[in-house]
Amino acid sequence: MSNETVWDRPEPPSKPSPTPLNRDLIVGAAIRLADGGGLDEVSFRKVAAALGAGPMRLYGYVETKDELLDLMVDEVYGEITLPEPGADWREALTRIAHGMRAAAKRHPWFVDLLGGRPHRGPNSLTHIEATLATLDGRQEFPTIDDVLGAVSTVMAFVHGAVRNEVAEAREEQASGLTEEQWQAASGPYMRRMLATGRFPRLARVMFDAEHTNAAAWFDTGLTYVLNGIATRHNPAWTPGGSASAPSAPSTAPAGP
Repeated sequence: MSNETVWDRPEPPSKPSPTPLNRDLIVGAAIRLADGGGLDEVSFRKVAAALGAGPMRLYGYVETKDELLDLMVDEVYGEITLPEPGADWREALTRIAHGMRAAAKRHPWFVDLLGGRPHRGPNSLTHIEATLATLDGRQEFPTIDDVLGAVSTVMAFVHGAVRNEVAEAREEQASGLTEEQWQAASGPYMRRMLATGRFPRLARVMFDAEHTNAAAWFDTGLTYVLNGIATRHNPAWTPGGSASAPSAPSTAPAGP
């Protein structure tokens, strides 16, 4: 096994074959399998079968499943449209956050591979660089530690929010119950518990809160995070914006 990363290692020379093979084809087949049934569906045997090739041929292009997962993640990062250089930092981070959410909705397995050590693929590195560039060089973020702290905070929110959304979708698929149906089935028990008077704030959540859709919750949470960053780096900033810390974007990418 090579000590080089898969991106440093060239693909084997192409040979005449009734079944063409390359890394792009392998990664595409693996992503389709994962989209259809999750990461458990991804194996060299299943990818090879999807391509009509022998499993051993794949090892000339990808040595381990971990390498294959890295390639899949990098491919998804490449789908995310990045903001133009010099864009307003709040608008730029909002665009990146919505791009991450949209990618996770197309590829739910993506959230299972987020977090931990940074991914090293070229698309992943481009994404990280563009995200850091949204803040670097601005007077509100004078050091790279300021930039990294703010970006890490936004990404922590995004990763957590999309994981929750994907988890709910998986629960619905596994149980056959929508969130509303599950809540209705749990209603008698919850009413008995709330009637004890021990959970007054939870009762307000149950009966008084606006139970909006996932997209609205995502926008609300992201606004809280961006407002907190703006206040931290410019204590004079207030909602409504200022020249040095603009207000949140009035529009966000459409989506459910």
